[in-house]
Amino acid sequence: MKWKKFTLKTRAEVEDIVIATLADVGVQGVEIEDKQPLTEYDKQQMFVDILPDMPDDDGVAYLNFYLEPEEDKEKILADVREALEELREFMDLGECTIMESETEDKDWINNWKTYFKQFYVDDILIIPSWEEVKEKDRDKMVIHIDPGTAFGTGMHETTQLCIRQLKKYVTPGTELLDVGTGSGILSIIALKLGAAHAVGTDLDPCAVPAVEENKEANQIPADAFDMMIGNIIDDKKIQDAAGYEKYDIVTANILADVLVPLTPVIVHQLKPGGIYITSGILDVKEEVVKEAVTAAGLVLVEVTRQGEWVSVTARKPER
Repeated sequence: MKWKKFTLKTRAEVEDIVIATLADVGVQGVEIEDKQPLTEYDKQQMFVDILPDMPDDDGVAYLNFYLEPEEDKEKILADVREALEELREFMDLGECTIMESETEDKDWINNWKTYFKQFYVDDILIIPSWEEVKEKDRDKMVIHIDPGTAFGTGMHETTQLCIRQLKKYVTPGTELLDVGTGSGILSIIALKLGAAHAVGTDLDPCAVPAVEENKEANQIPADAFDMMIGNIIDDKKIQDAAGYEKYDIVTANILADVLVPLTPVIVHQLKPGGIYITSGILDVKEEVVKEAVTAAGLVLVEVTRQGEWVSVTARKPER
């Protein structure tokens, strides 16, 4: 089967932000082509004696994404362009042109595995199923995550910000709601930290098998982590199913434009005194999210940062 290939030309400096923006409109599995020098970590992952000569970095990145023939190309591209135009108000995206071509079928299911290696978030080791836990890591908390083709692994700064906040606020017996759960990594880590139960919501039905596989890989009991598909922002059935004033912690690792309408809704799911952990926020949108949090009646507790990304943590007042 032939796929439609789209190549977005942008600046290497903003490629992570552009990829996150593409993901927000449903474009997943982006390939990056740039000339940025390898980091020391990159070099350690390349098991060769002599590294290849790299061309000089010209500051340009080419981001490739693919659509199946039956997908609505025009709508997807329109959504992509609209999202990029909004992003351009805050930063220089360079040329920002999109070229279209056609490519032969590839083994998409397995090719991404080449790029996902085990890594640490502080004292937590996150590792895919095809890698072995080293002896020196036996005493660490080990999280097995296979994200598949649709969801993240925890390597992104936004997820790491959430993980560090969970380490601060999860206590034995915590009830957690994870909005936009994806691979389930935040809920799984919360359960490993001692949470009693987690509920995940996501718009993508692919989250269900991804979560089930990752639950099994981490020996999470079936009834400890429940999933539901739907938009909790405007779907009353999902809101009712999640329950009201039920959760000690709500996590939402979603871009700021989604957090703004989500926050006044999700406050009703939080118990009095409950903690609201948000991430996926570009630093230029920090104030927008903080304003949404306070407007919803929550009390700002903490703002943490990693790179250009921000996490906002707030608390629902006690009665």
